[in-house]
Amino acid sequence: MSIHVSLNSMAPALVGLVVTLLLHKIWRVRSEQVQLAAIPTIGPQGFFGSYIGAIQFMSRGREMVEEGYYKYPEGAFKIPLINGWVIYVNGKKMAEDIKKASTNELNFVEAVGERLKLDYTMGKGIRVLPYHAEVVRTTLTRSIAARFPDIRDEIVHAFNNVVPATEDWTSVHALPSIMKIVTRTTNRFLVGLPLCREPEWIDLNMNYTIKVFLSAQCIDLFPTFLHPIIARMVTPLPSAMRRSMKYLVPMIEERLAKEKEYGNEDWPDKPNDLLSWLLEDTPGPEQRTMEELTHRVLAVNLAAIHTTSMAFTNTLYHLAAAKPDVVQTLREEIEEAVNEMGWTKLTMGRLWKLDSFLQETQRTNGTGASEIVSPMSSSPLFVCAHLNPIYIAVMSRKVMKDFIFSDGTFVPAGSIIAYPGYSTHHDESLYKNATTMDPFRFSKMREQNGESIRHQMVTTREEWVLFGTGKTACPGRFFAVNELKALLSHVLLTYDVKLEQEGELPQDEWYADACVPNKSAHVLFRRRQS
Repeated sequence: MSIHVSLNSMAPALVGLVVTLLLHKIWRVRSEQVQLAAIPTIGPQGFFGSYIGAIQFMSRGREMVEEGYYKYPEGAFKIPLINGWVIYVNGKKMAEDIKKASTNELNFVEAVGERLKLDYTMGKGIRVLPYHAEVVRTTLTRSIAARFPDIRDEIVHAFNNVVPATEDWTSVHALPSIMKIVTRTTNRFLVGLPLCREPEWIDLNMNYTIKVFLSAQCIDLFPTFLHPIIARMVTPLPSAMRRSMKYLVPMIEERLAKEKEYGNEDWPDKPNDLLSWLLEDTPGPEQRTMEELTHRVLAVNLAAIHTTSMAFTNTLYHLAAAKPDVVQTLREEIEEAVNEMGWTKLTMGRLWKLDSFLQETQRTNGTGASEIVSPMSSSPLFVCAHLNPIYIAVMSRKVMKDFIFSDGTFVPAGSIIAYPGYSTHHDESLYKNATTMDPFRFSKMREQNGESIRHQMVTTREEWVLFGTGKTACPGRFFAVNELKALLSHVLLTYDVKLEQEGELPQDEWYADACVPNKSAHVLFRRRQS
C-alpha cells in the first residue's frame, strides 16, 4: 500500500517534469528557427515541420544532407535535430571562411564541449585549456619515428593474441577484435608496457567513449539549469577516473620523484611516452596534478582508439574483398620497402599504394577523424547502439558571436555549423566515378609532377576533409595514419583474408548522420599461403 501511495503521489511531479522538458525543447527549437529563418531548411516546413524533419533525419540523415549539398552548392542550409538545428555550409569559399575564422568567432572546442558536455563527461580542463591537443600535434608526432619499433612489436604481439595465424580459415568477429588490437597498439605508444596489455585498462578505454557519448546525450535532454544534477547521475567520469588513477598515479608519482632528483636533466631510461610529454609541456602547476594528467590520458585515448578502429575495420573489409592482383601489388610494395629499410616510420612513408588504399576506403565509407571528433548525432539510442560513429559532418564549430560568411550568409551566435564531408568525398566533380572504390586512385595522382605530397592521406585539402581543416585539423592524424599503415602491412604480410560471404562487402550501418562499419560482420583469416 505504501508503495502504491508513494507512486501515486509522485505521478503529478513526473507528469510536470515531462511537460516541462517538452516545453523547453519546443521553445529551444522554435527560438532557433526564428533566428535562422533566412537559411533554407531541408525537410518539412511549417510549425511542426522541424519536429517531423528531426524524426526523418534519424533514418534519412545522409539523404537529407546530400539534398542540401547539391541544392545549395555554394551556400548554407539547415537541418533539424531533436535538440536543435545544425547549419551546413557548402563550397570552397565557405570552407575557407571557417579555416580563417578566429576561435573568438567560430570555435571547434566549444562545439565539441557543447555536444559532449565536456565539463561533466571528461572534465572542465579539457574544454577550457586543451593543451594536450598541442602535445599531440608536436611532441607526440615527433616521437613516432623513435617509438615505431614499439608500435610494430605490439601489433605483432596483439595480432598473435587476438587473431592467431592458423593453417585453416578461422572466422574473426572483425570490429571488436580490431578494437582490442588498436587499443593495445595505441596504448603501447601512449603509456607503454605493461599497462597497454592490462585487461582492465583495455576494457576501460574501449568503453569510456561509448559512455561519454551516451551520457552527453542524456544530459542534453534536460534544460541547462538541470545539467549539473543530471550529470552526477549519468557521467562516466568518476568511475573512469578511479579505475585509471589506480594505474596512472604510481607512474606519475615516479616521474615527479625523478624530476625532483634530476632537475631539468633527463634521467637514465626516462620513458618517452604521453605522461612524459604532458609533464614537459604543462602550462602551469594546476595541470600537473594526478587528476588533470589522468583526464588528459583518457582524452587522448578517447580521440585515438575508436576512429582508428572504425577506419581499420572498413579497410579490412575492402582488403578481404579485393582482387588478388590488388593484394599482390600491395604486398610487393611493402616487402620491397621493408627489405630495404626495415620496419620504420620512414618505410611507411614509402608506401604510396598502401596509403592510397587506406585513403580510398575512408573516402568511400564515410568521413572519419574530423579534428578529433565531430558529434552531430541526434539520439542517445544511436550512440549506445553503435559505439563511436563516423559522421558525415566535419569542421564543426560553435558560433561564438554573430558571424557573416563571405557570401553574406548571417549565422547568429550560439549556432552550430558544420561542413558536409561525406558529400564532398562523393562529389563527381571532385572524384571521377566517386561511388567506385579505386584502390590506387590517390597513388596515381601522386605520380603527377608536383603532386606527391598533396594527395597523401595526412594532407588536408579542399576535396579531402577527413581530418578537418586549418589549425584544428586532427592533431593526431600523423600517428593515426602511420598506425593504420603498420596494421595493414602486418595483415598483408602475415595473413590471407577473405569475406565470410565472398563477393558481399559488409554494408555500412547508418544512424541519422552517423556511419559505422558493419558491427556483426566476420572476416576469415589464415596464415599466408603464398
